Amino acid sequence: MTRMMKACSVFLCAMLTVVFYLASAGEGAEQAGGDLLLVIDMQNAYTAEGPWTCPNMARATEQIIALIESGRFSEVVFTRFDAPQDPVGTWKDYNVINREVNEDEWMNEMVPELAPYLTQYSVFSKSTYSSMTVPEIREAAEQCTARGGSVVLTGVVSECCVLSTAFEAIDLGCPVIYITDACAGCSDDLEAAVVSVLAGLDYVQTTILDTAAYLEKAAAE
Repeated sequence: MTRMMKACSVFLCAMLTVVFYLASAGEGAEQAGGDLLLVIDMQNAYTAEGPWTCPNMARATEQIIALIESGRFSEVVFTRFDAPQDPVGTWKDYNVINREVNEDEWMNEMVPELAPYLTQYSVFSKSTYSSMTVPEIREAAEQCTARGGSVVLTGVVSECCVLSTAFEAIDLGCPVIYITDACAGCSDDLEAAVVSVLAGLDYVQTTILDTAAYLEKAAAE
């Protein structure tokens, strides 16, 4: 009888341990939201030292880090723009005009502040403005939509690669959240113009928030 009681006690302790573990895992799963964080082309060419300076690049970097560190995302994906190796049409002219930038290794590297995250999350190269031309990113966006999440856009350049990505994500049927202070354009006016364009779609297809508002909204869900 004593042996049986000891065996039952050991079994009960084991079961309680499993239950506690599963409950803890469940809490972690609830904390991570269903959204996809897309960090677009945060490369040195767009810093103050680069030829394509986005004045609010430092602010965008800081807010992107805050979003990543919040742990609110099911998936985080980075892109980097690399000039087309076999350009067609006007991309041939693009490569000629921007040859110096294309061939400069430092300009094409991601900003150092984000380096610690590049080994933790996927980084995909693209040679178009829209990130949705990358099959893996397109699939991730579609899966995000299927689970009820949104594609959260950050990065550079607001009026180019970010906006192009937004439109293609919308065409795929993905809810898009544009984080104003985690994106940077070539000027404040151009950043404002992008917000104005996307605001015309914010009744159903887009949501425009800053980082603090997004995190507050995510925490309340």
